[in-house]
Amino acid sequence: MTEMMEKKYDHIQAEADAQKLWEINDIYNTAHNPGKLYTIDTPPPTVSGSLHIGHIFSYTQADIIARYKRMNGFSVFYPFGFDDNGLPTEKYVEKKLEINAHALKRSEFIALCLQETQEVEKKFETLWRRIGLSVDWKAHYSTIDERSRFISQLSFIELYKKGFVYRKDEPALFCTTCQTTVAQAELDDLTKTSTFNDILFSCEGEPLRIGTTRPELLAAVTAVFYHPQDTRYTHLAGKMALVPHYNTAVPLLADDMVDPEKGTGLVMCATFGDKMDVMWFKKHKLSYKPIITTRGTFSEAAGALSGMRVASARVKILEILQNEGSLQRSEPISHSVNVHERCKKEIEYLILPQWFLSILEHKQAFIDLGNTIQWYPSFMKSRYINWVENISWDWCLSRQRFYGIPFPAWHCTECKAIVLADINQLPIDPQETPYTGICSCGKSSFTPDTDVMDTWNTSSLTPYITASLYTNELKTIFDEASLDSFIPMSMRPQAHDIIRTWAFDTIVKVWMHNKTIPWNEIVISGHVLSTEKEKISKSKGNSPLAPESLLAQYPADALRYWTASGGLGYDISFSDNQIAIGQKLLIKLWNAFRFAQPYITSTQTSENLGTVNEWILHKSSLCFSSYTAFFEKHEFNAALSTIEQFFWHDFCDNYIELIKDQLLNPAHYELQTVDATRSTLSEVGLKILQLYAPFVPHITETIYGLMYKEHHTESSIHLTKFSTLNKEYSFENSIVEMGSLLELISHVRRLKTEHQLSLKTELAELTVTSEQDSLIACLEKHTQLITTITRSKSLLIEKTANHYADLKEVQGVWYARVTL
Repeated sequence: MTEMMEKKYDHIQAEADAQKLWEINDIYNTAHNPGKLYTIDTPPPTVSGSLHIGHIFSYTQADIIARYKRMNGFSVFYPFGFDDNGLPTEKYVEKKLEINAHALKRSEFIALCLQETQEVEKKFETLWRRIGLSVDWKAHYSTIDERSRFISQLSFIELYKKGFVYRKDEPALFCTTCQTTVAQAELDDLTKTSTFNDILFSCEGEPLRIGTTRPELLAAVTAVFYHPQDTRYTHLAGKMALVPHYNTAVPLLADDMVDPEKGTGLVMCATFGDKMDVMWFKKHKLSYKPIITTRGTFSEAAGALSGMRVASARVKILEILQNEGSLQRSEPISHSVNVHERCKKEIEYLILPQWFLSILEHKQAFIDLGNTIQWYPSFMKSRYINWVENISWDWCLSRQRFYGIPFPAWHCTECKAIVLADINQLPIDPQETPYTGICSCGKSSFTPDTDVMDTWNTSSLTPYITASLYTNELKTIFDEASLDSFIPMSMRPQAHDIIRTWAFDTIVKVWMHNKTIPWNEIVISGHVLSTEKEKISKSKGNSPLAPESLLAQYPADALRYWTASGGLGYDISFSDNQIAIGQKLLIKLWNAFRFAQPYITSTQTSENLGTVNEWILHKSSLCFSSYTAFFEKHEFNAALSTIEQFFWHDFCDNYIELIKDQLLNPAHYELQTVDATRSTLSEVGLKILQLYAPFVPHITETIYGLMYKEHHTESSIHLTKFSTLNKEYSFENSIVEMGSLLELISHVRRLKTEHQLSLKTELAELTVTSEQDSLIACLEKHTQLITTITRSKSLLIEKTANHYADLKEVQGVWYARVTL
C-alpha cells in the first residue's frame, strides 16, 4: 500500500533516507548506469582542515551536470580525489601532532599524513554526501597515496626518456620565505610601494645616470645596456662602466630590448633583478654574481649589506649612496611586483640545479590544443590562450621541500650522470633506497636527488590517476591500449583562477604522453564573493558561514538551488534570498504532489485526452526540448528557469486548477475524461520530478519513492532515463484553444483581484464577447471548464464588436463581462 505524504516536508529525514538509499544500492556506480561512458575529471580539494561555501558552489554545479548526463543515458564515471600533497597538508599535520616533519623519514611522514588526513577526508566526504554529490565514493584517490606517487614518478621517467624533462643549473624563480623554487604559474602580481632611484655610474670620468628600483643589487651588476640606435650612448661601445660604491667595472653593451624613452635610456643588468636580467644574462653570456642567499639574506659579496634582508639592504644602500654623492634622486612609487601566490612575498631569481619540463618550444601546440577543447563559457578560452602566449619560462618541476613526491633519480658522484629507478621499484624515495647499479663511467657511487616534485606535477596527471581507478591498470597507464579510449575524458570542471595551472599543466602532460587533449570539454565555475566582494577562501577566512552551519540552517536542496542560479564562469555573492526561493520551491513541490498523490495511476495515457491534457503534454514537450538544449551547452541556470516556468505557471497555476474539479468531483464527468486526466497528471508529474532531479535530488527522490517507485523498475529516480519516460507530444490546436481559455481566465482573475475579491468568489453570470467565430466556437466547446474555473453559475457568450472588462455587484451578487 502506498504511503501517504505527510502534510509538511521533513527535509532532514528525507535527506537522510535518500542518501542511505543511494549508498546502500550503490546508485552512482557505472555498473548501474549502462550507456556511453561519460567521465569527469573532478578537482580534488586541498585537505587542510575545512571547506567553505565556495566549494559547495562549484562542486554542486559539476554535480548538476553529472546528474543530468546520467539521466540522459550516459554511464557516468564520477570519481573523487583529495589533494593532500603540498604545504597546507604538511603544516596541518605538523600543527595537529606538534611535530617537525624533518625529524622523520620522508616515507614515515607521508604515511603519517595519509593516516591523519583520512579523518579530514572522511569529514569532507560526509559533507559532500549531505549536499547530494552523486560521486562513486568507491573510486577515490589522494594526490600523495601510493597510486599517485607511482603515476607521478612513472610520468617523470617516461617524459625524461622522451626528452621533455631536463636538468640544468638555470636561473629559477625562488621564494626565500617558503624556501623553494616556484613555477611562473604560481606567481601573482601585487602592487607595492617602493622608490625609484637615479644612481650615478661613470665611464672614464663621464657620469652615467641610471634609474632603478633595486639599488641593493649593485654588487651583482654585470653590465649596463643602451639601445644600439640611441645616439646619446653609442660612443660608449666597447667601454666599461664603473659601479658606484663597489667600484667594479662592467661592460657597456647595446641591445635593442632597451627602451630609449624609459628613464635615461641606460639600464643596469644584475643577476638577477627580473626576467629581463635573466634574458640578457643568457643572451650576452654575462658573468654570474650571486649575492642573495636561499635564506633571503645578502652574502658577504654584498659588502656592507651582508646578512641583511632585501628591504633593510635597500634602505642601507641608499644611505650609503647618498653619503657618497652617487644618489641623484629617490622618489616614492607604487608598482606591480611578482609575489609567490601562497605567502605573497616577493620572489628572487637564483641559479640552482633544477628539473625542468620543456614547454616554451611547444607553445603553439598548446594553443592549438586549447582551440580543440570546448570551453564553457567560451570566453574563458581567451584566458588560457593569453597565458600560453605570455609564458617565458620552462616549467620548473623542482621544489626544495621535505614533504612531497621525490624524483626517482640518483646522480653519479664521478661523472654527474643521471640514473633513474626501475618501474618495479616505484614509488621510491632515493634518499631512503640507495642505487645499487653501476654507472656507465664504471663507478658505483651515487648521491640521491633531494628535491620533490611541484604539486601541480601530480595534479596535472589526474586523467591518468582516474583512468587507473576505472581500468585497474597502473604500470602501463600511459599506453594507448591500457587507456581503452578513456582519454580524452568527457569533462573537466574547475574554477577560473587555476586555468594557468591545473588546466594548462594537464593539457601539457596529456599531449606529451599521448599527443591528445585531456578532455573534450572544460567547464569553468566562478567564485563565491564575500561581503567585501573578495573571493571566499580558507586562507582569507572570509566565508560568511561554514557549510556545516548552512546545512544545519537550510535544506541541502535549497543550497543546491542557490548554486544553480549562478552561471558558469561568473562570480556570485552568497544569497540568503536565493536560498529562501529554493525553500519555497521545495514546499511548492511537496504541496503540489501531495495534492496529486491520490490520483496518480500507472495507466498509460489514452488517445482521447481532451484539450487541457493535450495542452499540458504539448507544453511539457516544449519545456523538455528547451531544457535539454540549455543543458547541452551547460547552461543549467537557464535549464532551471525553463522547468521553473513550466512547473509554477503552466502546471501549478493553470493545469492543477483546470483539472481540480474533475479530480474532486469525478461523478460530474465521464469516466474516460477523468481517467485521461489522471494518466496525464501522472505522466507530467513524473516528468517534472525528472527535470528537477539534477537540481534538487533529495525531494525528487522522496516524492518518486512515495508516488512512482511501485510502478517502475528503477529503485531511484536518478536511475530513470529521460528517453524512456519523456514522450514527444504535439497538439497545436489545443495550444491555440488553451491560449484563448487562459486569456479569459486571466481576465476574470484580474478583475477579482482589482476588486479585492477572493478568486473563489462566485459569479452569478459571466458574459464573454468576441467578434471571432472560431473563438466563440472554442468557448462554447468548453463551457463546463469555463464555469468551473471562473466559479460562474451562468455563462453567456455573445458575438459583438463591443468591448468589456468590468465586474459589478448587484444586490450582493457579482456579474462579470469580458471581451476576447
